Amino acid sequence: VDAVREVSLTIAAGEMLAFLGPNGAGKTTSIKMIAGLIRPDAGWVRICGTDPHTDARALKQVGAVLEGNRNVYWRLTPEENLEYFGVLRGMSQQAARQRSQELLERFHLTHKRRALVQSLSRGMQQKLAIAVALMHQPALLLLDEPTLGLDVEATEDVKRLVREFVQEGCAILLTTHQLAIAEELSDRVAIINQGEIVAEEPTADLIRQFSGSAYRIETDQPIDHARQQKLEALGVIVEDALTVHVPEFPLLYSTLDLLNPLPLLRVEKDQANLTDVFLKLVQEGKND
Repeated sequence: VDAVREVSLTIAAGEMLAFLGPNGAGKTTSIKMIAGLIRPDAGWVRICGTDPHTDARALKQVGAVLEGNRNVYWRLTPEENLEYFGVLRGMSQQAARQRSQELLERFHLTHKRRALVQSLSRGMQQKLAIAVALMHQPALLLLDEPTLGLDVEATEDVKRLVREFVQEGCAILLTTHQLAIAEELSDRVAIINQGEIVAEEPTADLIRQFSGSAYRIETDQPIDHARQQKLEALGVIVEDALTVHVPEFPLLYSTLDLLNPLPLLRVEKDQANLTDVFLKLVQEGKND
C-alpha cells in the first residue's frame, strides 16, 4: 500500500502552510518523512537545501510540536526544559540560558519559570512546548493541533505567538482538524486525501473558488406584499417576510433600492469557508 503518492510541498520562509486531510490520508507519513523519521521510497526532502535523511545539519533547522506526545518533561520546570532542550540542540549552556529567558518573557511564562510543568495549565504547557521547539531558532516548525483543548484565552495567545514567528521569517507547517484555525492562520492550504494532494493554493484563492455570487438580505421589519411582488418580478427569491435571496450580484443594488427605507439587519455574501471546501474535496475523492 502506498501511504503517499507524488506528494510535493514547498514552504517559504515567513509562510504558514496548512496541511489538511482526513484520518489516514497520509499527513503523518508525510510529516515523518520531512522530519527525517521515515525514509521515502522515492523522491527527496530538502530543508534549507539539506537532506534530513543524510545530513544531520538539516534536523537542526527543524522544530516540532506534535499532538499526543509529551513535548516537554513534566517533572522539570519551564526554565529547566528550555535549557535542557537548547543544549540538546547544540547550544552552549550560556546561550541556552539567555535564549530561555527571552522565550519565557515572550511567552508570558516568567512567573512560572520554576514551577513544575505538571502543575501548569494546559495552555501554559502548550506555550512551553512551542517555546521549546523554537529554542534553537529553527527555519521550519512542524506544528500539530496547536490549539486543541485550549480555552479561548489560551487559544488567542497561541495564535498571536504563531503569527509573530511567521512574520519573523519562520516557516510553519500546520496540521489540524480545527479548520477555522487553519483558515485564520494559514497563507496557503494543501489538502491530502488517499495519499495524494487534491488541492494546494493560497487560502483566500481556494475559498473564493468555492464561494458563490449570491447574497442574502435580512430586514428588521417585515417586507410588505407589494415589495415582495416587485422583488420576485426582479428575479429575487423571497424566503420569508424578513429574508430575501439575491441569486447574482447585478441584482443586489436594485434589490436594495426596492427595500429602501426598510431597516436592514444583514447583507451577507454566499461565502464558503475552509470547512466547506475541505468536505467537498474529500467527498469528491470518495466518489471517484
